[in-house]
Amino acid sequence: MRRLPKILLGLLAALVLAGAAGWFSLDKETRGLLATLPTNRDLLFWSVPQRDAAFRALDRIPLLARSRVVPPSAQPRPLPPGPPLALPDLDAFMAGQRSAAVLVVHQGRVRLERYGLGFAADGRWTSFSVAKSVTSTLVGAALRDGKIRSMDDKVSSYLPEMQGSAYDDVSIRQLLTMTSGVQWNEDYGDPASDVARFNNHQPEPGVDALVSYLRKLPRAAPPGVRWNYSTGETNLVGVLLARATGQPLAEQLAQKIWGPAGMEQQATWLLSKTGQEISGCCIQAAPRDFARLGLFLLGGARPWQGGEAIVPDGWLAEATTTRTGIRRPGQGYGYQWWTSDDGTYSARGIFGQGIFLDPKRQLVVVVNANWGGGASDRAAHAAREAFYRAVQQAVDAEGPRTGG
Repeated sequence: MRRLPKILLGLLAALVLAGAAGWFSLDKETRGLLATLPTNRDLLFWSVPQRDAAFRALDRIPLLARSRVVPPSAQPRPLPPGPPLALPDLDAFMAGQRSAAVLVVHQGRVRLERYGLGFAADGRWTSFSVAKSVTSTLVGAALRDGKIRSMDDKVSSYLPEMQGSAYDDVSIRQLLTMTSGVQWNEDYGDPASDVARFNNHQPEPGVDALVSYLRKLPRAAPPGVRWNYSTGETNLVGVLLARATGQPLAEQLAQKIWGPAGMEQQATWLLSKTGQEISGCCIQAAPRDFARLGLFLLGGARPWQGGEAIVPDGWLAEATTTRTGIRRPGQGYGYQWWTSDDGTYSARGIFGQGIFLDPKRQLVVVVNANWGGGASDRAAHAAREAFYRAVQQAVDAEGPRTGG
């Protein structure tokens, strides 16, 4: 009998693992593109059409990634429509971003909602590093619950495996502000960078893959003095959270955020090769639920129907304002949030994912995309930032007539 091609064998395995319902919920064109995905290369180097297909279906390709489900809220938060927001250059912006979704929620009402790339409101798009800001909020919840004693506790107090490594004297606060001083290269275009090499790292038997990789890294600066963006460190926060709480991150997300925020659809969180949620990446959710996440935070991380905040008093304000400089005027970094001197803050993910929050205007902007220029497309990034400002200006131009 003629041998089956490797990709066909891979797809058959995926079908067995995923079940017919998940796979065949995808359209024929998407399934065809997913059939071309290389199983031995990082998604950073997939083609644009392959990413178009994969970003809406990463949790349905178990051959490449496993995930854990986060159920919807029993009482979804309504998102009533508001008057349409006039943005004359919207079509050009979406084309330039290769947008899958753009939502603007102002004072709790949907002012703008558009989709592209064949994506729709009932789909789930991956978040990439937007998940970092979610992980940060779960740290706040663990502090409030007493599962983490202090932001200044050392990493090795919760993860003894890190004793003797460059992380031994690093605090949880320094992990969240990315000021550990441990050497890490986050260059998405470099196959030899840490963020790329980690995907192929083979851990020692019985050791978490991330712990195995990070505890071998050298120190580049003293803790607390140098900001250096590191997805590896957010992933380490996730391992620490799971150890401190005794719960998988998906369960924490369901209890502390997804339920209280009133999410309408289920989400998924991708797992590492050792079965741990990848806390620096990859929550798949509906754009409207990303908007509800923004509303939840603007409301002080309190349940949408009322109740106490899931984080300690004052902690969210710390998390979403500048804790360290990033060598860009007027901008900084909080606890896994990108911050600005004007009081706005945002979650950002590669290839054009984002949640922009403006407390003063009670404004949430959600964007999902697949940038054609790559993971860190500078022109697309600048255009996204300009779009956020354009939304602010459009709201301001209306005056008080949309209030209430």
